Order: sequence, then structure tokens, then C-alpha cells
Amino acid sequence: MKAYLMHHDRDFDPRRPLPLNGRDLLDDLELHGMLETMAADDELVLDVCRAALLGATHSDAGTIRHRQQVLADALAHPQFIRDLYTLATSAQEVRKKGYWGLSLHHASGVLHGAVDFVGNIIPLLRQVRMLAAEGGVNFQSEGLRRLFSMLEAELSDDYIALVQQHLKTLKFSHGFVMSARIGQGNKGRDYVIRTPNPDTRGWIRRLFDRRLPPQHYTLSPRDEAGARALSELGDRGIDPVANAVAQSAEHIMSFFMMLRTELAFYIGCINLHERLMAEGQPVCMPRPLPQDERRLAFTALADLALVLKLGRKVVANDLAADGRDLLIITGANQGGKSSFLRGIGAAQLMMQSGMFVTAAAFSANLCNGIYTHYKREEDAGMESGKFDEELKRMSQIVDLIAGDALVLFNESFAATNEREGAEIARQIVDALLSRRIKVLFVSHQFEFSHGFLRRGLPNALFLRAQRQDDGARTFKIAEGEPLQTSYGLDLYRNIFGADAAPADGEAAAPVPEAEGEAERRETVP
Repeated sequence: MKAYLMHHDRDFDPRRPLPLNGRDLLDDLELHGMLETMAADDELVLDVCRAALLGATHSDAGTIRHRQQVLADALAHPQFIRDLYTLATSAQEVRKKGYWGLSLHHASGVLHGAVDFVGNIIPLLRQVRMLAAEGGVNFQSEGLRRLFSMLEAELSDDYIALVQQHLKTLKFSHGFVMSARIGQGNKGRDYVIRTPNPDTRGWIRRLFDRRLPPQHYTLSPRDEAGARALSELGDRGIDPVANAVAQSAEHIMSFFMMLRTELAFYIGCINLHERLMAEGQPVCMPRPLPQDERRLAFTALADLALVLKLGRKVVANDLAADGRDLLIITGANQGGKSSFLRGIGAAQLMMQSGMFVTAAAFSANLCNGIYTHYKREEDAGMESGKFDEELKRMSQIVDLIAGDALVLFNESFAATNEREGAEIARQIVDALLSRRIKVLFVSHQFEFSHGFLRRGLPNALFLRAQRQDDGARTFKIAEGEPLQTSYGLDLYRNIFGADAAPADGEAAAPVPEAEGEAERRETVP
């Protein structure tokens, strides 16, 4: 029996090694709060959701559609999925009550434990099948309908009754009949358990008939060596039967374990969905597009990490960036640039894992890997400077990255002077674009961002965090060319007072535009 709820053709493996940049993704996109919300103190849900999310950096459209369909059913019937998960979890409790492992030394112990387990697990199998039969008509996804059809076909009443009959026989309440051949040195070989002949006598004759069988041997109660030899003799005959029953028990247990594992992902999604609904945050099923296209468009996309941190709806943004390889985001300090970038990165990961996203609409091409390069705090161990550390991390990304990937930069290469940092950033971005890698770059470096603007690249889009005339931040990101200032004076005045800094016009003299630059900038799309 197979679950096939995470993939349409194979089981989900939560122990698969996570990508080498997994820790960076969790930290930079602030996904820890999301995973904690999904887990709701269930360690298995936490492990499965983390594996599904980070493992989605190399996902395919078929897997995404398969999971989205199952997830749509799960969100429509959350209690059903929770009941099914509870039944699968109950199998673990049955498993803990006994042990039938094939590594046990005595076949009789293996057989006894396996028979008890299968006998105790049958009520759960019956409940799972009944639950599937009652609720299966309400589901549309291929994954769940195939699961229910399999349960109905393989766990019929007749089959369960037959299993119970065999279990009763395998308890050997009245002993068992065993045959063997005499081998070399008069040693026994080819031990086989035989089906006992039915007793055709009536119950009255059986009650009063005290005759012993024609051939018998009575073991003395004090004969420990004889008892041990007889036990070993019996184990030789029981061994093949014990192995077969134990393997059947392992098969049943593995089904429940895989069912629980794959349901854990959808339990996590249900938990997150309910939290977002309580906060009033809209979500949608994203539209994954082919990897070789350059597509990114959304409506009312919110930063999931910020929603969970603040416990309410936050400012959302719209974007139409189809056909663009490079997005450069500039603008006011604390204007929402990092939140905007983080929201896109989280939504891309959630889409590729088969989840919903925190937007009214979202579509993007699949990416062959998702990478982040964010600024870091100063190295506490003083083993390297900030700029040295930035370059080392960039080198690690280059060693891993392939075409059609996505890289998110957040104020990278700003730990040196602007001229050098801008030139290094330009060369890195150019190299990535030449390998068909999509780049989203938040930067305060005017020389870097304006340098790309001057080149008039048709595949580049420039966005800017908005600021009102009084300095208030709207946290809206809109198309706009880079400015020389990030309006840091607004923050300075808020902290030190309105008269603590010069007016904006006194802060710095404007850089003269090259001849014809103003006219050219008006024509940049």
C-alpha cells in the first residue's frame, strides 16, 4: 500500500539531505516563524514541512500541481485530514506496545509479537477504510482519491475477516503440527508447519475422550535442557512463518508511517492557513510557469514573516515583471524594501513546495535553485572582515548555482567604499545574467543602480520604496528610477529631533547629469 500524497509516482523522503544553502534561506527569509506556526509543537510536522519547503528549490510543475490539488481538498475538509492523521499516529502507539523485530533470537517471540501487532492494528485499518469510504466522495484530487480507492480495494471486509482467521490459527493455542526430514547424521531438516487436521468429533466426545494420541512424549517439568531443546526444535519450524508474519507487520507499519509523514505536510498547511485567516490575510494558489520563461507578477503580496510577527495584515504590493531578469529595488531607508524582497523569496519557495502564498494572485516561473545573499552582522570571532565574508559567501553560491536559478541580494557588497562595491556588484550581476540567472537586488548604492539604468537594459526593472512629502513611509514599492538619497535624514530627525540635521536640499549637492541624460531617462520604459 502506498500513500502518494506528496508525489504522484513515489513516496516522500523527509530524510533527504537539505540543500547546502538551506540555513541561509531559513535565516534570510525568516521562515522559522512560519515553520513553528505550521508545526504547532508537532516535531514530525516541523521536520516534514522544513524538508518540503527547502527541498522545493528544485521542484517540477507536475509535483506542484499534484500537491496543490491535495492541499485544496485538505483546506476544504481540514477535520477529515486531522482525523486521518490521528489514526496514522495511533499506529505508532500500537507499535510501541510490543516488538516483533526480525533481529529477535527466538522465532516464537517474533511470531507472537507480530501476530499481536497485526491483531491490534486491524481495528485501525478498519477505521481508516471506513473514514475513507465516508468522506472520499467529497474529494477531487488525484492523490486522495487514489488513496481511498486503494484502501477500499485492499481492505475489504472479506479480506479483514480472512486476516483475523489466520491470526487465530497462528496463535497456535493448542500447539502445532510440524513435519521434518531426516538429514545427514540423523539431524532434522526441511522443517515445515502443517495445517492441523480438523477434529471431527462432537463436543461431547471431545469433552470425555481422555485418550492420548498414539505417539507422544511427556517432558519432565524439571528438564530445563529438554525444554530448551524442544523450544529450539519448534523455532526451526516456526521461523519461516514468523518471518512472513513479521514482514507483513512491517509492511502495515510502514504504510501508516508514510501516510502520517505525507499527511504531516498538509496538517502544517492547514495550521498556517487557519492562522492567516484569523489575521485576515488573503492567500491564493499560485500559478507555476515553465522554468525557461521569465515571469513574475502578483497582486497584494504580503511578507509572510511580517504578518506572523505583527499578528495582523500588513501593507501588500503589486508587481508586473514578466520578461525581466533583473529587478533593482532602491528608495527610502525603512521603506519596506527588505520586506518586499523577503515576501517574494518566501512566496517562490512556497509555490515550488506546492503551498498557497500570501497574495491575492501570484504567478512566477519555476527556478532551478533559490539563493540569498544578505548582509550580515560583524563577525563576532573577528576571523574576517564583513566584506571578506560577503565575498566568501558569494563564492559558495557560485559553486552551487546553475542556470535558471534565482538569487536575492539584500544590500550586498556595501561593506567597502561605494565605488568598489558598485563595481564588484555590477560584475557579479552581469556574470549571473549571462548564465540565465534571475537577480533581485536591494541596494542603497546609487552608482551601482544608476549604472544599470544608464545602460538601458530591456530585461531590467527598477523599483523604488515610496516616501511621502512629509517623510512618512508608505511601505509601497513601485516602479521608479534610483535616487541619490535614501532619505536617511528622515530617520535622523525622528530620533534626534527636527532641527538636528540640515534640510534635504543642504544634505548634498546633486550630481550633474550627463548631456542628454534627462531626456534619455524619460524614454526608459
